Amino acid sequence: MGWGNIYRRRAKVFTLAMIIYIDYKALQKREKFMKKLKSDALWKKAHERNAKRVFNLMVELEGLWVKLGQYMSSRADVLPSAFISNLKQLQDSLPPRPFEEVCHTIEKELGKSTKELFLDFDENPLATASIAQVHRATLIDGQKVVVKVQHEDIKKIILEVWKLLGVWLLRCCIGKQMFQSLWLFCMPFFLQDLKDAKSIVDWIAWAEPQYNFSPMIDEWCKEAPQELDFNHEAENTRTVSKNLGCTSKYDSNKPINQVDVLIPEVIQSTEKVLILEYMDGIRLNDFESLEACGANNQKIVEEITRAFAHQIYVDGFFNGDPHPGNFLVSKEPPHRPILLDFGLTKRISSSMKQSLAKMFLATAEGDHVALLSSFSEMGLKLRLDFPEQAMDFISVFFRTSTSASEAAEYAKSLGERRARNMKVLQEKMNLSQKEIDAFPGDMVIFSRVIGLLRGLSTTLDARIVYHDVMRPFAESVLQEKIAKGPSENAQWINDTPVHSDVEAKLRQILVELGNDDKILGIQVCAYKDGEVIIDTAAGVLGRYDPRPVQPDSLFPVFSVTKGIAAGMLHWLVDNGKLNLNENIANIWPEFGTNGKNLIKVHHVLNHTSGLQNALANLREENPLLMADWDECLKRIAMSAPDTEPGQEQLYHYLSFGWLCGGIIEHASGKKFQEILEEAIVRPLNIEGELYVGIPPGVESRLASLTLDKDDFSKLSKIASRPELPSTFQPENISQLVTAVPALFNMLNVRRAIIPAANGHCSARALARYYAALVDGGLVPPPHSSLSKPPLGTHPHIPKFPSEITSKKQKGKKSKAAGSASKKKGNGYELKMNHSNDFKDGGESNSDGYTRLANGSAGGSSSDASPPKGFAASENSRQSNAIRIFNNPRIHDEFMGAGEYRNLVLPNGTFGLGFRRFSSSDGSFYGFGHSGMGGSTGFCDIKNRFAIAVTLNKMSLGTATRRIIQFVCSELNIPLPDEYSVLSETAPDEELSIARPLIN
Repeated sequence: MGWGNIYRRRAKVFTLAMIIYIDYKALQKREKFMKKLKSDALWKKAHERNAKRVFNLMVELEGLWVKLGQYMSSRADVLPSAFISNLKQLQDSLPPRPFEEVCHTIEKELGKSTKELFLDFDENPLATASIAQVHRATLIDGQKVVVKVQHEDIKKIILEVWKLLGVWLLRCCIGKQMFQSLWLFCMPFFLQDLKDAKSIVDWIAWAEPQYNFSPMIDEWCKEAPQELDFNHEAENTRTVSKNLGCTSKYDSNKPINQVDVLIPEVIQSTEKVLILEYMDGIRLNDFESLEACGANNQKIVEEITRAFAHQIYVDGFFNGDPHPGNFLVSKEPPHRPILLDFGLTKRISSSMKQSLAKMFLATAEGDHVALLSSFSEMGLKLRLDFPEQAMDFISVFFRTSTSASEAAEYAKSLGERRARNMKVLQEKMNLSQKEIDAFPGDMVIFSRVIGLLRGLSTTLDARIVYHDVMRPFAESVLQEKIAKGPSENAQWINDTPVHSDVEAKLRQILVELGNDDKILGIQVCAYKDGEVIIDTAAGVLGRYDPRPVQPDSLFPVFSVTKGIAAGMLHWLVDNGKLNLNENIANIWPEFGTNGKNLIKVHHVLNHTSGLQNALANLREENPLLMADWDECLKRIAMSAPDTEPGQEQLYHYLSFGWLCGGIIEHASGKKFQEILEEAIVRPLNIEGELYVGIPPGVESRLASLTLDKDDFSKLSKIASRPELPSTFQPENISQLVTAVPALFNMLNVRRAIIPAANGHCSARALARYYAALVDGGLVPPPHSSLSKPPLGTHPHIPKFPSEITSKKQKGKKSKAAGSASKKKGNGYELKMNHSNDFKDGGESNSDGYTRLANGSAGGSSSDASPPKGFAASENSRQSNAIRIFNNPRIHDEFMGAGEYRNLVLPNGTFGLGFRRFSSSDGSFYGFGHSGMGGSTGFCDIKNRFAIAVTLNKMSLGTATRRIIQFVCSELNIPLPDEYSVLSETAPDEELSIARPLIN
């Protein structure tokens, strides 16, 4: 086959493509002027005649055109039925080659004639396909076999161009660099049939633009030559059979991740002849015979799907060509699938296998973070940073299969929906039609296999729920690595250097908890006397994410975020923008409705505003509304209190965040996240490791949540808690918590501002925050250099609008903000605002921070003053040390002690935004905040101690409690009652639920 033949074949392809295009385009124009019934009939006829045209051309051109036709014939979920019925003949019913040609090939390959090799050889082939045909025969020893014989000239058709180019280049005697350059130029001519195939596909599927087969055709260029060597196919057959544990004996009690299929044994092979064990079976497209023998189509397709899930996820070695012609069904009960033809197989790396499994499970769980992470790991690059579109894009692969009629309608509606979505995005972002920048070859073959399996299920009218059928296999590949806990994984604990003896001992505790399956991924960081003594990361990022936890990994910490929001509000008080005794309606006019005009700022911080159940109905109405910041602020402003302000302390489990957020934005005139950066993140130098609403670009560092089901099953044994609102009692929590991981693993929820429950941080950033608070707002020295990457070195800095321009607030902002600084006449307000308390001792800068000439620590009247050595050690600090708070009584302000005691409910659990810890004499010595699931942060003022724990396996605090108990014991400091347990005489199940960390 020379150049002239190549161009003649190309001319036939493009001519047919143009004919089909004009035919469909003309019909598209005509149907506008005719009734639907007539239009449907004309479309049916058009599909029939064009399907015949395509079939006839593929038969004429042979080779890889037939392979393409086989693939198309299996896509009953995409193509019209006329194409399926015509092209399915290409699977195994092509015109056979002459028997003389078959005998000649066998004798040439095996060195003997058919009469010498076989007792009997059937001249009529069982099947004839694109590359070879199969004959039934009997060996000399009496064994029944099938003989697969390659068509004599098929290699010429496929590879002649390659040979011609090679000879020409060799004759030119060119250098290596020029050879490579010309080869790249001439590569499009190699396997030109595949390149030309794109035009046929484009025109046939013009009505379904969402399907782009170009990457698949490119991948075929690399994979197709493998099918021309039957030695290669023989080895593949043996490998897959061994991997799947194929046996002729049926076992009805196989484990869920085992499969029950048959694969013929390889008897002998050469490059062009393959002899296999004969298995008597029924073709998948022989519907009458399948029905007559009582075969269950649903079970057959499910088992085939399971077999391919095993090959892909467990073995990483799979058949890339599962069209119906490559399967039989055994005639004898239980009618097991028989897998044939392993010429085109794909081997994928362990990392790609894990990425594909992670991608599948992410779609099953709706986990946008894990999905984008899997894309990054496998090299799939989408142009859009829209998690919903990414999920929609991949979910198409794994949607439940449907019948042919339903599939056609679904494909059409899917195309229309995606077109609408893309149009909106293109208009907003000026994007082109291209959605993908890079599509890895392994992913191409994988998507082809999934598409073929879907077409197979549609052909046999089987409904396959892929998320159920394939899940055990995808889970096994990840669980295999994740299950290797501390006892089997030397790298389970991050290999950062140890800071202290306490940390060395703590790591052993973590290993014990990991071996007991109480930890999936965790970070622990602690400061003592201003220095880091613990900074440990261990475990993995998620149930389906075996990447190790790093010191800079970001964990969702739920209500720990309340301690951050409270700190921001106190920062505004400290800077003269807010007054703790201010009526909220004065700074947030919309808030003063429905009986809320008497609610003050300190009521919110003390959980005594009466709005403990506000917006609790979002869980039933639509949980995703929590991600709509403006809508939630609007709703909280219109809510009505259940009780009078200041009368009863009931935990504001969700409303606290929106109340604080609304106050912060209206008092400052800036966005919530802007104040977070200004007040906490930048002065503490923890950029990139503390967010309330993550920005794009940090997804690869996110830990995913999972549930300790055994621990949470004990919630039913917990009696009602008087300090919790009626909508957040243990019986409510047990229902809520099962949905929490899936909801808060969604990327759009993670990106939302939910200051009561949606903080994402590393333990070292959170510990640094509390280390600053324990010293009265004095920023600690730079974080330990042993921790890598260094804290605060992440380049990402979120961008925010400069100011809020609320219509109602405009003109009132300065009045509200100024009200705090002007109220100094009665003596009480002087204690509420301390922006001028350090007038003589420090310098207020334009950036909002106060730098002191003398870096002394903040004091307190709550009998929680620092130890004697503290003052001396602090004299060595730089004279211009940064503080985030100026109030010398800031600890009292946090805990509602001393002169602030009138702002809190006596004997309440909470001070002003923080949970407070008291000594046996009733004095307060520390404060902090825990989150549902076990993450926590707190500090001990007397002992200058701060600690943070972040984890992703949500529990009632079992692991956290053990860690805090151990560290406090080693340092000989008081254990806060929140982390203690009942006596040893209590029943075992009560030990972990006596004081569950559900705040």
